[in-house]
Amino acid sequence: QVQLVESGGGLVQAGGSLRLSCAASGRTFSSYAMGWFRQAPGKEREVVAAISWSGGNTYYADSVKGRFTIPRDNAKNTVYLQMNSLKPEDTAVYYCAAAGSSWPVEGYDYWGQGTQVTVSS
Repeated sequence: QVQLVESGGGLVQAGGSLRLSCAASGRTFSSYAMGWFRQAPGKEREVVAAISWSGGNTYYADSVKGRFTIPRDNAKNTVYLQMNSLKPEDTAVYYCAAAGSSWPVEGYDYWGQGTQVTVSS
């Protein structure tokens, strides 16, 4: 069982930056691939970025490539989403998720409660 708690959301102006954190419980965090998703009002949830358990593989949605990164610190049981050059269309609730499968991830097993990110124009 893995519990995930996101933090770091908030209100930021377009062009600004935010860093989301996702703290995981459990001793097996380092064996999980991790992902960040977002869901905007009226839209489906979409994957934003993902990282393998070792950090050796990453995935980014085209909409965030070059602006977002997904580092992880297995010693701290934490994965981050560094968001730069934010745009109003990045406004959404952001969720982190953990997958016990190998890379590439086919499905996520655990989800956090989400954190709101609002980007003003």
